[in-house]
Amino acid sequence: MVQYTLAQSPDIILTVSGKDSAKARDKAMDQLMELMDSGKLPTDLEEGFGPQQLIEVKETSIDNAGDEDAVTQAVQVLSNLATLKLKVQESRSEALDIRKAVDVLFTDESVSEEEITRLKEGFKVLKTFAQANLRYQEARSKAEGARQVLDKALKSPDK
Repeated sequence: MVQYTLAQSPDIILTVSGKDSAKARDKAMDQLMELMDSGKLPTDLEEGFGPQQLIEVKETSIDNAGDEDAVTQAVQVLSNLATLKLKVQESRSEALDIRKAVDVLFTDESVSEEEITRLKEGFKVLKTFAQANLRYQEARSKAEGARQVLDKALKSPDK
């Protein structure tokens, strides 16, 4: 079975047996002519309208494809969240230690060159942690929606 519609009247569906072919389009044109003759076609077609102007209606379900894409995207979002969570956890304690050491810069106490060097090296860890933590917080808020998409997809149809 193949279905056709018109750009001028997308609500009109003409169904013909077989697959899309010149013969099937001719049969659809016959159906279209019957609709026009009986006054059931809500649109006036311009002269010269032919079978090549019929639009084939595909049988694929757009909703299912959209749902599957949403599930795939949701899984990717959650996977990204998991990766970021690990990265944040791995660097958290070291970053917090370095953060405490930063306070020494704001005191009148003297600081050794060794401590400053250690701090400067620690800034890289601090920066990496802070950036990962920001990305994690952002990903976490996006992941809430992803979790809802998965919950919907996993819901049993009998509930």
